[in-house]
Amino acid sequence: MDVLRRFLLAAAVVVAAPASTLAQAFTVPRHVGAVTLGWQYIDNTGHRLSDGYYRASGESVSQSALVEFDYGITQRLSASVGVPYVFAKYTGAQPPPSGLPVDKCACWHSSFADFSFGARYRFGNDTWAVTPLVRYGHPSHDYPYQGEAVVGRNLNELQLGLAAGLRLTGFLSRATVQTTYAYSFVESPLEDISIDKSTLALDLGYALSRRFYLRAFGAGVYTHGGLRAGSPTGNPFFFPGELAPIGGERWVQRDRLLAVKYWQVGGGLSYSLGPFDVFASFSRYVWGRDAHNGQSFTLGTTWYFER
Repeated sequence: MDVLRRFLLAAAVVVAAPASTLAQAFTVPRHVGAVTLGWQYIDNTGHRLSDGYYRASGESVSQSALVEFDYGITQRLSASVGVPYVFAKYTGAQPPPSGLPVDKCACWHSSFADFSFGARYRFGNDTWAVTPLVRYGHPSHDYPYQGEAVVGRNLNELQLGLAAGLRLTGFLSRATVQTTYAYSFVESPLEDISIDKSTLALDLGYALSRRFYLRAFGAGVYTHGGLRAGSPTGNPFFFPGELAPIGGERWVQRDRLLAVKYWQVGGGLSYSLGPFDVFASFSRYVWGRDAHNGQSFTLGTTWYFER
């Protein structure tokens, strides 16, 4: 178990939330596995429209239980698989904008969402890493995607990206910096509209001790294409904007086709209990266009083992 023990001493600087392992530049060692069980609560308090105008309507909450498995095939190559089970319901005080039964009942709806299959290959050493990554997301089944109380968009997605990480030296020897950029090729329900997207994340961490780790992070999403819903201000146009006409195919597919753009920031902590880590984090939307507004809370644990 010597290899595993050495890894666990370093793992705290890269594990503090159940974000996909693909966001990590450092991979698990050869024949070491990591099983993550996470719970996330997302409070969608409304929407940011095309000019940033905040509209407190269409509120919803979702809870998800994530199971993810990551395994070191070699000292540099690792593979992962995961799937969340999601609960969602409409919580608005007003009748839901969608007018759909899934929202009108204001009740919980739940199912498995999308399977995630990924692989990473790390260049570097224990101090720095540059890691190309690939991830494929596939719907677990043909679940509903229209409305607020849904578990996902029910679309295939191929993600290619690059993660980089650095464990600092000197008086900052307990600090770690990681960043990830990924481009996602997303299946579009309409042939003439692209909804591919870019994701950028930055993570700053500091080990207060060999067991206790703090982190701060930011993440942004930019959709290359998509449709803008407009805004009550008329900037750049009045609702329903590029989704018009109401009742048409673009309107029917609006939950999939919006030109979503947003930034989130947050923080988290983790504590090592030998072969286990426990972690918690909080994040909040700070900017958005054609996107949700709100915050999320995450709790979980990761168990490491050596084959």
